[in-house]
Amino acid sequence: MSIDASELRELTAALGDRLFLQVAGWHLYLGDAGLAEALAIECSARLDQGSAIAARQALETLQVPIGGGSGKLPMARLMPAGQLRDLEEILDEHSR
Repeated sequence: MSIDASELRELTAALGDRLFLQVAGWHLYLGDAGLAEALAIECSARLDQGSAIAARQALETLQVPIGGGSGKLPMARLMPAGQLRDLEEILDEHSR
């Protein structure tokens, strides 16, 4: 499933506003971290597989630089489980 530029912007905004990474009790929203667009692109490329699969695969694929870029972790390792459900809901809303 392919989405157009306008839908990608809407998806990016929704992800940036609702989803966060959790580090040491701190919530870093994807919009503030500059990661919302990359996640939107990864998810939109997989929407034809369904929102649950698209969400999980995108979170495992997207690497988040840490320590000034000296290392990387999959976004899935930095996102609480409840945020995965929120991501699936967002993708459901944008795949209709």
